[in-house]
Amino acid sequence: MENVNIAVVGLGGRGKGNLSCILNINGVVVTAVSDVYADRCDEGAKIVTDAGSPAPFKSCDYKKVISRRDVDAVMVFSSWETHIRIAIDAMKAGKAVGMEVGGAASVGECWELVNTWEKTKVPFMMLENCCFGKNEMLVRNMVRSGLFGEIVHCHGAYAHDLREEIGTGKERRHYRLQHYLNENCDNYPTHDLGPIAKILDINRGNRMVRLVSMASKAAGMKRYIKDREEIFENKELIGKEFAQGDIVNTLITCENGETISLTLDTTLPRSYSREFTVRGTRGMYEENTNSVYLEGEPENFVTVEHYKKVIDNAKDYEERYLPDCWRNITQKIKEMGHDGMDYFDFCAFFDALKNNRPMPIDVYDAASWMSISALTRESIANSNSPVDIPDFTNGEWKTRTRLDV
Repeated sequence: MENVNIAVVGLGGRGKGNLSCILNINGVVVTAVSDVYADRCDEGAKIVTDAGSPAPFKSCDYKKVISRRDVDAVMVFSSWETHIRIAIDAMKAGKAVGMEVGGAASVGECWELVNTWEKTKVPFMMLENCCFGKNEMLVRNMVRSGLFGEIVHCHGAYAHDLREEIGTGKERRHYRLQHYLNENCDNYPTHDLGPIAKILDINRGNRMVRLVSMASKAAGMKRYIKDREEIFENKELIGKEFAQGDIVNTLITCENGETISLTLDTTLPRSYSREFTVRGTRGMYEENTNSVYLEGEPENFVTVEHYKKVIDNAKDYEERYLPDCWRNITQKIKEMGHDGMDYFDFCAFFDALKNNRPMPIDVYDAASWMSISALTRESIANSNSPVDIPDFTNGEWKTRTRLDV
């Protein structure tokens, strides 16, 4: 396949940003755009024509888009709750799918996603851009070299102050607001879990077995709105109780004995972090300080001053372990989204599609990572009870070989 004709479904802030990035990839042609809001369809079409491409077909009905003969692949950037449904419909129509991240509403829809792919075998990739992050890929290579020894535990977080975005959800026409009003779970697990799952070979020689999750009280959003009561536009939210706990902590056990901890932290004041941490028998990496500590180093790290000496020392390992894509990154690519992660993510999808290669983040990854939202909801609702994580590969994880991004 020399060129790929694509339809972009979902043109909110994230969708429009992704569309602009994709238009910079050679051999990709945007032939159709869709969003439930007509003005967003118009904006998406304008982004395409402003880039010098022919005007795409546009429709508020995504089914009209995925049924077109001039569409080879569908890029799904819509609301979380519609990702899987649109992906399933696209696969049934014979269209390759690149699906944006988010949590699943139910385990059942994750199974439906897997079953649809197994019946159609249409190319499918979950577009988890954090798997292509600079730190994540650097540390992945360090793990593969054995630098940290046998991996025992990994931690990650989606720690991002989203109070303004959530509170102005009605004005922004953003789906997050309703999730935070009505649900209590780890609603966005894949940014932190995805890179960890790749390191631990989840679904490829290993699997997640069980989780337990707990949520703090929900106080952050109510206080945020109250403090801005006089200027807050959506008066309906003043004094409103939110279901979503401010901090959600989840512990996961794996078949091969490792543990994973995840944190959702989006409604209290803080700086952004994914808290990416890898612990092994010979050393560790910690994202918050961008530090590497290896066994046998001269400092014993019994004081804070010793600890400070390794802050940002991970850059010293880049010459040996940083992937070429990050070594050769240009400023233009950095500006395409998330410092270049988005570009590398999309290039991986289109490269696999054009060359008929396995997708580096496949349907089993999507199902298992996204199911965490539904499973944490169940655990929290049932007094933090343990919940089994389904094996979406039906035992094939035992023989499937490693596939890094």
